[in-house]
Amino acid sequence: MIRIPLRPLARILSARAAGDNPDRIEHENRVLRNDALRDRARARAEGRLLMLGLAFVLAFGAIGVRMAVLAGTDPVEPQAAASGAAILAQRADITDRNGRLMATNLLTNALYAQPKDMVDPARAAAALATIFPDLDASDLERRFTDGRSFLWLRRVMSPEQVQAVHDIGDPGLLFGPREMRLYPNGHLAAHVLGGASFGAEGVHSAEVIGTAGVEKALDARLRDPGQVGTPLALSLDLTVQAATEEVLAAGMKMMNAKAATAVLMDVHNGEVLALVSLPDFDPNDRPLPLASGDAADSPLFNRAVQGVYELGSTFKIFAVSQAMELGLVTPESMVDAKAPMYWGKFKISEFENHNYGPLLSVTDVIVKSSNIGAAHIAMMIGGLRQQAFLKALGLFDATPVELIEAPGARPIVPANWSEIVTITAAYGHGVAASPLHLAAAYAAIANGGLAVP
Repeated sequence: MIRIPLRPLARILSARAAGDNPDRIEHENRVLRNDALRDRARARAEGRLLMLGLAFVLAFGAIGVRMAVLAGTDPVEPQAAASGAAILAQRADITDRNGRLMATNLLTNALYAQPKDMVDPARAAAALATIFPDLDASDLERRFTDGRSFLWLRRVMSPEQVQAVHDIGDPGLLFGPREMRLYPNGHLAAHVLGGASFGAEGVHSAEVIGTAGVEKALDARLRDPGQVGTPLALSLDLTVQAATEEVLAAGMKMMNAKAATAVLMDVHNGEVLALVSLPDFDPNDRPLPLASGDAADSPLFNRAVQGVYELGSTFKIFAVSQAMELGLVTPESMVDAKAPMYWGKFKISEFENHNYGPLLSVTDVIVKSSNIGAAHIAMMIGGLRQQAFLKALGLFDATPVELIEAPGARPIVPANWSEIVTITAAYGHGVAASPLHLAAAYAAIANGGLAVP
């Protein structure tokens, strides 16, 4: 920048020659210089104010945009970042044959804590113990303050419990979304459905896996992403199932029985319309298996499928039907029914020592449920043919029903099929099978001898 002198020599000389005061020239130049400096300072200040104003506009504009975005979204709890493979949480519904819902999914929340982010652990522990009576306030406070960074508190919660935890207002209490399995009919068809629980889980999701019954047997189908939207339809009819359970429970109470079971099948296609085992349970709150003692004492035990029993006189129909099929007897044929019957060292008697002999028609062998008559018919058939017939009815193998318990419930068959086994098997002793085996075998006879698996 060129600096103009306050007293230029040429002007001073000219002013003196003209008789003017040279100091006036210095004063004018000083005023001009100050005006120029002031103008430059003002220009710099205006530029800085413009830049500062622009910065404020941009900052407040960004804040406004962010507030608008937040205002337009649903509020959610902060969640821990997901790590590893995604957890498959979806599961298909289950319906009866008429499309009535038997199992579905319910959106809920899990509760976990990050103690290092908690503001008042003691207050939070006391409030949580009030909301969840099974939690101990002192134990919670100890765990909140022992240095850990993560703590599961509840896997599932009701909407009321979620709101109550929200009201505590502690930033260290966080929620994780969950889909839990819901059985809207409670106890109805509990042993068929079985139940479900959580498998792999994280704070962001948890997979639902089958633990028993059809839920476990068809777990892969229910969790298949390609079929999640298509309900799994069972052969059960909920109306028939409910009526069967009601009638069976009344009979169980009237007889003061320990347990009861029933199976209803369509003999033409083998479909199970109702399958009941009492006592039962609510799959929404599935009890734990017994840690000791007889598993059959647990309400989880499915007597229709897992219970293997000597089924007694119900087997007599097999001996008679086979003998008729072989042409050995007709309904009017007379057979020896004199009691008791001796076979080697074994004595065979009728119930309450009745004696229906000396002869009974084949029809009356069934009507009177004669052990002796059934034994003589079995001897006409012979052991080898008897075994083949019972095996053809499925009484030697596990039932193919789609329940996870079925493969483990195989009939108990003697290794050596002697003559005395041939006799006792005719009236249901020496061979043990499940009520479902019996229903399937009877269905084959009712279906004209055609067994439908």
